[in-house]
Amino acid sequence: MSRPSGNADVTRSAILAFLGTSGGASRADLARGLGVSPALMTQLVKDLISDGLVRELAMSPSNGGRPARLLGLAASAGRVIGMKVANDHVALVETELGGQVLRAESRPFNASSVTFLSALVELVREFRDSGGVVPILGVGVGVPGSVDAQGSGVVDSSLLGWRQVPLGAMLSRELGVPVLVENNVNALAVAERLYGPGRDHADFLVVTIGEGVGAGFVTGGTVVRGSRGGAGEIGHIAAVTGGPLCTCGNRGCIEALIGEAALVAQARRSGVIQPAGTVADLQAEADRGNPMAQDIFSEAGQPLGRIVSGLVQVLDPEIVIVSGEGTMAWSHWKEGFEQAFRSALTSDRRSVPVIVESWDDEGWARGAAALVASTPFYSGESSGEQGRRVRARLSTPAVEAIGS
Repeated sequence: MSRPSGNADVTRSAILAFLGTSGGASRADLARGLGVSPALMTQLVKDLISDGLVRELAMSPSNGGRPARLLGLAASAGRVIGMKVANDHVALVETELGGQVLRAESRPFNASSVTFLSALVELVREFRDSGGVVPILGVGVGVPGSVDAQGSGVVDSSLLGWRQVPLGAMLSRELGVPVLVENNVNALAVAERLYGPGRDHADFLVVTIGEGVGAGFVTGGTVVRGSRGGAGEIGHIAAVTGGPLCTCGNRGCIEALIGEAALVAQARRSGVIQPAGTVADLQAEADRGNPMAQDIFSEAGQPLGRIVSGLVQVLDPEIVIVSGEGTMAWSHWKEGFEQAFRSALTSDRRSVPVIVESWDDEGWARGAAALVASTPFYSGESSGEQGRRVRARLSTPAVEAIGS
């Protein structure tokens, strides 16, 4: 299994993260995966077992040699909270370090309220406290917009109507735990790198469709963030001259043409759905065989395909992963997308695989939780002091970690 490359932080926390994201490994697997000597790994593991953070599992299957004892995380290794912020609600999950969701909730939220920051703090605090007395390694937050750095978490979001909101600092101060904030598609790309198809690829592209249109670029195993944390905002690429007004203030953006609100508005105008109809109603019509509903999705797939083909030409990824709520209707998007996508590629890139994954609120929040799980693999990057705090908590016996 390939691991995230670049700036590997081979510490106790990296061992715990490896075990969490792999589900279990032998001492030899750990030494190979993290690039340290077997003797050093044996000593580090011994200390982690003594501290109650790692436990021995069953023996691994043997291929003729001596079977190896598998290692796994102890329950005391801690949990992670992930949160996806939307205009009208917040999705929350509590996960193990390996990404397994232990519980999930969705709660109402008003992003435009004057008290939205204090409301978010209260939502997370209530969710954390309802889980009992369990060490929390950190909180990961995914937002639709640009984030200056994961560790500082200053957010600009046209979808939420936020400008220079100090989200990370506020949450960390009030909750007393490390908080990492990231664009939600970048967070999803991190989750794909740790748990999904991206774990076997160092270079891949994640594209999401739904309320907005976004992308995450992974190169050399690392998410590309850009100079201001805004890389991947493909929804605001101008697709046509003029065109409908976008939430960013410009006209003709791809998001204003094929985002959820645009598809619903088109369906209402054409009488495919009722004036109060939703995207779920539009999909239901398409599923029932309504050709007008099917055409709306298929026609939306064409500009999406052209935009993604341009990204493939520039970035040369090994695979493309399409995700987001919009993929629930992918069978109707697919024809328009595939034709426009493949025809616009050069012959050497036409065979790039496209993997489609359905993604819901719980999945977005799980992606945010992956921000915390990924920090032990990287010594600095944009997680800064918050990442250092996560690694410190992960390396400390649970009894000490609870109040740190």
